[in-house]
Amino acid sequence: MQSLLRKWFIAGLLVWLPLGATLVVIRFLMGMLDASLILIPAAWRPQIPGLGVILSLVLVLGTGALAANFVGRRALGWGESLLGRIPLIRSVYGGIKKLAETVFSESSNAFRQPIMIEYPRKGLWSIAFVTGEPIGEVQDKTAEAVLTCFVPTTPNPTSGYIVMVPRKDVLWLEMSVEQAMRLIISLGVVTPEHPAARPPPVVGVAGVTVDDPQ
Repeated sequence: MQSLLRKWFIAGLLVWLPLGATLVVIRFLMGMLDASLILIPAAWRPQIPGLGVILSLVLVLGTGALAANFVGRRALGWGESLLGRIPLIRSVYGGIKKLAETVFSESSNAFRQPIMIEYPRKGLWSIAFVTGEPIGEVQDKTAEAVLTCFVPTTPNPTSGYIVMVPRKDVLWLEMSVEQAMRLIISLGVVTPEHPAARPPPVVGVAGVTVDDPQ
């Protein structure tokens, strides 16, 4: 009976833990998106659950459509030049804007390739993501070509470490970014199936991935 109860208890946890965690994340995201309702005066604000999510999506899409045309680009440029005159805001806004442009750019290779590197010491392997190829002083002061890699922590992959790894010491993984993230978040419990072998990708000078390792 004790063994049976233990089996049922574990089976119940396997059902409720991922379900509960998913609901918590969804509730957090919806609560954050619902904050856009502050744009509507309190007297006119309808009490409809999820309305803030729809308003946020409309606001983002509308801003994107405006920023994609000539008038919107001019207005955006004027606003950025205004923010650029404020010392503290200039640094924060400029850094976040550069990060967003790098991550979401279609030509960017950031966070599109999971790898394995020997970290935190030789003989111990960690999963990381290629974020770019250093240029300027960082590359000039190294004895060989290196890649900038982000090593996420477990189970919270939003924090981690930036390390410069020699290109020759990187092991390229065939799993997708989503599979690598699930492996990290699950503490290594959820492991993806090994796909058919294929040549490792190579990151070019501008961070562009090519299929031919030669």
